[in-house]
Amino acid sequence: MPIPAKIKINRAPVLTLWAVVVDEQLGYSRDSALTFGKAVAGMSAFAKAKSLGLAEDRDTDLGSRTKAREKKETAVAFMGRRIPVADSPAGPLALGDGKPVQPRPVEKYLASKFGDNLESVTAALAELARSVPREALIRDAFRMYEKFRPEIPAGVEGWGKIGTLA
Repeated sequence: MPIPAKIKINRAPVLTLWAVVVDEQLGYSRDSALTFGKAVAGMSAFAKAKSLGLAEDRDTDLGSRTKAREKKETAVAFMGRRIPVADSPAGPLALGDGKPVQPRPVEKYLASKFGDNLESVTAALAELARSVPREALIRDAFRMYEKFRPEIPAGVEGWGKIGTLA
């Protein structure tokens, strides 16, 4: 996956964009893909923060988790995460705090983080996603991201740091 230039960037927007590209390759609408990308990146960041001792579990009320499951909340399995979703005319949208995530702010976020490189990085990621059979992409998308994500220091020292996407 040749990226046209070395880009200094945090991992979260890279994961968000990769998830968007993968979702689109799997046939989801642009709006669905944008919301799934935000959900995957947010869930992954929270899991990492918890593992580093920087965050505590947000949902300490096990009763509310059980109630959500009893309601048979609709969810999509994607990149190792269970993403709660709501139906929309554009397809499923990820839920954040019980409300559908809006796709336009995710587009603006990606544009602000990648700047002039957004189009070329998107094209490179799309080329990578197209090069993998559908079943392998479904199974291995997160592991693929781990191979090209920006390098940062391990542990708390690397939290929130910028690395190079090359």
